[in-house]
Amino acid sequence: METQLITNYFKNLSEEQVEQFTMLESLYKDWNAQINVISRKDIEELYLKHVLHSLAIAKVVDFKDGTKILDVGTGGGFPGIPLAILYPNCQFVLVDSIGKKIKVVNEIADRLGLSNIKAYHQRAEEVNGQFDFIVTRAVTSIAKFLPWVKGKLLPNGEHELKNGILFLKGGDLAEEIAESNKKVEIFPISNFFDEEFFETKVVAYTRVK
Repeated sequence: METQLITNYFKNLSEEQVEQFTMLESLYKDWNAQINVISRKDIEELYLKHVLHSLAIAKVVDFKDGTKILDVGTGGGFPGIPLAILYPNCQFVLVDSIGKKIKVVNEIADRLGLSNIKAYHQRAEEVNGQFDFIVTRAVTSIAKFLPWVKGKLLPNGEHELKNGILFLKGGDLAEEIAESNKKVEIFPISNFFDEEFFETKVVAYTRVK
């Protein structure tokens, strides 16, 4: 059972959460047949390459109830949808510049009964409001990303990790970090998950005023 990948690392899921994670496979396969939101080869490894990968963020910050999170360039809903399942008492805003992908996100969130997600067809710069954390997966370089979200972080945080941006990244980031001119903290995902896929993957964390 593919969802065992998730339950291995997240032991305290409710029955409803396990059911929601289980439903992801058929929902994404159905939608992928109509709109290509995930590459054909990756859909067979949905739980490893998309769901569990998204949940690596939860190993860096355990979001408290009421936390507001913005997912920029969410694509088919990653990392936002898996995180919204894991944190039903947090508020998620998912945005993407491609309208058909947001349609899929809204439909899947609806089918899963995720009332804690709002998804919009817009660019990050157009988002109103402020958030405790901003999450994103392989959208662009850190330096290019930061101006998109300037002013969108709430100043005061309630977590050990100060309010900031969490990037799901892979490979050698030395050049990218240098280019960003920011202090960037790296959390290797292989510290949290044993699968070989995560050996080169990290969560990168930084802040922007």
